[in-house]
Amino acid sequence: MDAQEVAAHWESNAETWTMLSRAGHDRYRDALNTPAFLAMLPPVAGLKGLDLGCGEGTNTRSVARLGAAMTGLDIAPTFLAHARDVERLDPLGIDYVLGDGLTLPFADRSFDFVTAFMSMMDMVDQAAVLREVARLLRPGGFLQFSILHPCFVPPTRRNIRDAEGTPVAVEVADYFDESDGRVERWLFSGISAEQQATLTPFAVPRFHRTLSTWVAMIVGVGLTIEAFGEPMASEAAAAAEPIVADTRVAPIFLHVRARLPKAL
Repeated sequence: MDAQEVAAHWESNAETWTMLSRAGHDRYRDALNTPAFLAMLPPVAGLKGLDLGCGEGTNTRSVARLGAAMTGLDIAPTFLAHARDVERLDPLGIDYVLGDGLTLPFADRSFDFVTAFMSMMDMVDQAAVLREVARLLRPGGFLQFSILHPCFVPPTRRNIRDAEGTPVAVEVADYFDESDGRVERWLFSGISAEQQATLTPFAVPRFHRTLSTWVAMIVGVGLTIEAFGEPMASEAAAAAEPIVADTRVAPIFLHVRARLPKAL
């Protein structure tokens, strides 16, 4: 699968994704993943940042509210249209650009940092994307990204629940299947059966890589890994949002921060 095909899938997802996520149905994002990502993020006030795979802009705006001058880039025009609509209504100084991660349309050393919220596992040729990120970073700059955890959310995964429906274990398989564009079809958890019947499931192309492959790709472009994060819902969060309770059994997300050396 090439970047053009990936773009077509995400463009087909964009309208429904935006509607559902803004209606509060992306509970993993809102209740756990984004708060943990922002808590791990170094201070960014006064810095220039790029949000890679920005979607409809919710996470980009969260980083901008921390004081960063943000640019958001996405492969789907409909996502960008929705992001720009919000920016016009509530300006945070964000510039939104159409593009993919393989040929980022910016000059060398343009950014102090790059974020990528749950986008890099869906990109063609992540090694090439990481090379582009390293090219854009200023000396001492960092990349922070979140992905589905390679170890605990490989291509095959199933929650195991007890008689009360509480998750107690996770079954995983196909960890070493580094698929290129395997399309997974799903909708956000918690949507009623009635609403699901009116919606077309998302078509999400996935490019699974093992943890060792991710590490090799990151260090291979000259970045130094300085932090990992594996968000787990607290007991209180799991009680308030039962959808995220399975993260108390095993992590679903992996957060990575890597930095370009100050001396190149």
